[in-house]
Amino acid sequence: MLIKVKRGWELPESAATPERVFRDRRRLMKAVAAGPILLAAGATLSACSAEAEVEEDPSASLYPVEGNSRYKVDRPMTPEELVTNYNNFYEFGSSKDIAAKAQQLPIRPWSVTIDGLVDAPITIGIDELLAKMPLEERVYRLRCVEAWSITIPWSGFPLKALVDFAKPLGSAKYLVMETFLNPEVASGQRAVWYPWPYVEGLTMAEATNELAFIATGLYGKPIPKQNGAPLRLAVPWKYGFKSIKSIVRFTFSDERPVNFWQALAASEYGFWANVNPEVPHPRWSQATERVLGTDERVPTRLFNGYAPFVADLYEGLEGERLFA
Repeated sequence: MLIKVKRGWELPESAATPERVFRDRRRLMKAVAAGPILLAAGATLSACSAEAEVEEDPSASLYPVEGNSRYKVDRPMTPEELVTNYNNFYEFGSSKDIAAKAQQLPIRPWSVTIDGLVDAPITIGIDELLAKMPLEERVYRLRCVEAWSITIPWSGFPLKALVDFAKPLGSAKYLVMETFLNPEVASGQRAVWYPWPYVEGLTMAEATNELAFIATGLYGKPIPKQNGAPLRLAVPWKYGFKSIKSIVRFTFSDERPVNFWQALAASEYGFWANVNPEVPHPRWSQATERVLGTDERVPTRLFNGYAPFVADLYEGLEGERLFA
């Protein structure tokens, strides 16, 4: 029997100040405190304005969103501090310690292009897109191909909602996603040996599966830049490298794309990348995983434990390299 242990930071809703109210109070307090010195400290005023611009996200008022209890997990949530400071984001370097560098990424304005085999291609601003999507929170496990795992409360919307909005043609077989390309701020994109921009893809059946999710938030707040702001993919039955970050384009195609890591090392990383403990990576076992934030190493499960939701997607594809 799963017993929920209340964590120290949890409060009843009646005791929690809505974040929007909290932010308004902070702005008011800053204005009152700054009043006596505004005329004598123009430089300080400029600094405060810059700080306000950093703090305010146009989508902040959307969060937190209602949770979806259908997707239960049997592990405690990974601490937010760890999730936001241990990141793979090769656009900013190969180190896990890229959170500070990622703050250079401008996420407003941010436009998303939907094109390819659709009724009508469109480019839409991120905030307009969010206003059209049914936001909710889902807690998912994430299993990295490097054999570590975390458990995250994502906010966002089902990828199927975006597919329905796009109105793809019947000839579309794949959804191809592409991240931003801006080497002026993303130093990792200056490495010419990588096939920038980052590209990932799903079959239409995968893209419309109920688990496929576009994450726009994290821990009840807008998703941080280092975690893939403002849009990232979350497909918890696949290895983490499939979860492309900072998406700018969704293209519906009749041709299977070659993804970023497949282009780099096809012998190690394939198109499907489904989690399977019985299929090792060429350089390490996938039988177990290190649970970040704990001292545990636990057995890895087929499809990362999500087989009831996705196993039927791969019936008849036994000849494909599904687990790499």
